[in-house]
Amino acid sequence: MTAMIVPTVLWALIGFSIVTWAILLIKGLQFARDRTENKRFQKLFWEARSMEEGESISENRTGTMAAIARSGFAVITGRDIAPGNQELAQKINRSDRLERSLRQQIQRERRSLEGGLAILASIGSTSPFIGLFGTVWGIMEALITIGETGEAGLDTVAGPIGHALIATGVGIAVAVPAVLVYNYFTRRLKLAVSLMDDFANDFYSLAQQHAFQSQRQVAVAESIHTPSPAMS
Repeated sequence: MTAMIVPTVLWALIGFSIVTWAILLIKGLQFARDRTENKRFQKLFWEARSMEEGESISENRTGTMAAIARSGFAVITGRDIAPGNQELAQKINRSDRLERSLRQQIQRERRSLEGGLAILASIGSTSPFIGLFGTVWGIMEALITIGETGEAGLDTVAGPIGHALIATGVGIAVAVPAVLVYNYFTRRLKLAVSLMDDFANDFYSLAQQHAFQSQRQVAVAESIHTPSPAMS
């Protein structure tokens, strides 16, 4: 059983390495796709001629910024409040609801983008120690064998100890890419969140210019308050 400790450690480290490169590929594609979608969405959104057109664009696009826009339009159109709570919704300032909704959506998108980064951090911080554990265990086994056989020649000692030291080298080799990949995507995440904050602020300003209402809502409100010819 004890003879399997070092091979088990090595295979575990190899598994960690596979996970690291898999996360690099998956997160790389996720960030690249989101960046492309956000560029396309922003170009179409800011070229929209009305709030309704902007809402339609956000409904038909993917990406973090489109999701933020959808959450904002849900507040502007009142879809964020259940029909049974409309009276309560009138007591909450719509601008406050919009700001809160945008912030909550940014946090949701951030959690989606940072998925897997905790695994990278764990691999980067624990791999050297796991490798060191394998080395210590291998040296301990070598010393026990030497004590039992009484053979302490260079040929007897160098082989087992050299084999045990491989675990430390593999642990470091696994940890370094994991840390580099983690730092890279952490920077990408901070940039993405900063861009989402900028878009949310611009969206809030746009909604403020329209009194936190869509043109459709304004038209409906005007029709309600305008007396019909039959009543005049």
